[in-house]
Amino acid sequence: MKRNLLKAAVLAFSGAIAVAAMPAMAEDAKSLDELLKMVEQGRVSDIRENKAREQRFAAARADQKKTLDEAKRTLAAEEKRSSDLEKTFEENETVIVEKQRQLKERLGTLTELFGHLTSTAGDLRSNFMSSIISVQFPQREQFVDDLIAKMSGAEELPSIEEIERVWFELQREMTESGRVVKFRTPVTSAGGESGEKEVVRIGTFNMVSADGEYLQYISETGTLAVLSRQPSGPYMGWAEELAQTTSGMSAFGVDPTGPTGGSYLAALIDSPTLKERWHQGGVVGYVISAVGALAMLIAFWRLVVLSIEDMKVRSQLKSTKANTNNSLGRVLKVHEDNPSMDSETLELKLSEAILKETPRLENSLNLLKIIAAVAPLLGLLGTVTGMIITFQAITIFGAGDPKAMAGGISGALVTTVLGLVVAIPTVLLHTFVSGRAKKIIHVLDQQTTGIIAEHTEGHAGN
Repeated sequence: MKRNLLKAAVLAFSGAIAVAAMPAMAEDAKSLDELLKMVEQGRVSDIRENKAREQRFAAARADQKKTLDEAKRTLAAEEKRSSDLEKTFEENETVIVEKQRQLKERLGTLTELFGHLTSTAGDLRSNFMSSIISVQFPQREQFVDDLIAKMSGAEELPSIEEIERVWFELQREMTESGRVVKFRTPVTSAGGESGEKEVVRIGTFNMVSADGEYLQYISETGTLAVLSRQPSGPYMGWAEELAQTTSGMSAFGVDPTGPTGGSYLAALIDSPTLKERWHQGGVVGYVISAVGALAMLIAFWRLVVLSIEDMKVRSQLKSTKANTNNSLGRVLKVHEDNPSMDSETLELKLSEAILKETPRLENSLNLLKIIAAVAPLLGLLGTVTGMIITFQAITIFGAGDPKAMAGGISGALVTTVLGLVVAIPTVLLHTFVSGRAKKIIHVLDQQTTGIIAEHTEGHAGN
């Protein structure tokens, strides 16, 4: 019945199309018979097309039914498979519980042994990660990791060989910690370039390259890198000497706090050199240094001049004739040129000659005295200005970093040290130079007094 209704609907739709198309056919038809024939032909064509459409609809419906039946069969199969898997899972859980019970029963007292072994292996791994010996024996870390992974699971147990190797690695760590060994390994330079170099390991403390450079062990990557800043002083020379030594005793600076950020080596590296400390003095420090250099030049110049003058004066003392190339000779020349002069006038003349020679002998001594007095004041000035800058920084940034504050105060005190370093030797040199000048002036006074005495006795006898 459904099919008859569908057919009636299709015919009605075709009739509507035919009626709608009649005006167009009426225009082309030349008579009523011809028009009727055209309508009949269109009706037959519509019937044929409708039948073809019905066949396609029927075929599509059959395909859909087939697909639906296939989906239902697949659903039933998957439900059955799911039920089977659930049953298998429950059976496996029962088997696992039974196996675990059997494992625990068979292990017995070995459980405590494996617990200690796991704890020891964990401690050993942490030690290996921070030990520079791992650079020479990198495979031992992998062994410990594999052993811990095996003991953490329940699938297999460690073998006797693996347990014995744990003891062996512990023994090797203790043995190697007391040895100095030379071997080749990759090293990263300060510029970031990596290459194989010959290195020397000093126990578990430090490692240096064949060039005498201290190396840093990076535990995260298990590699070696050249320290960007090397310790100052004799340590570099000792390291190079040790790297070239094949036997015997050799001096070396060991960092007992270790190579992975040891505080002692870090303190040596962070300690500024003399040149860096000098630069910390800033402008005031440079001025003090220039003044000190000037004082040294003046002092040594005067020492040379006075030493030469002293030699000439001693030579003049041995001569009976006055020589004008020295101060004593020029004073004695006054007496030679005026042998008949009365004693009072001669004394005045000789005193005048000594007064003329004194400035030449005491030349620049007052400048040395001024430098010795001004240098500490300049140092104090630099310290005060440095302290002001430090306290201004504390006011702005706070005192949360004592290291930075101590560094600022330390830099401010450098100028005081420079001032004292300049003042102390300047005072000593001034004293020494002044003594040399006074010694020569004393000889002049002594000889002048003797000349006046002889001259007075000679006039008194006449």
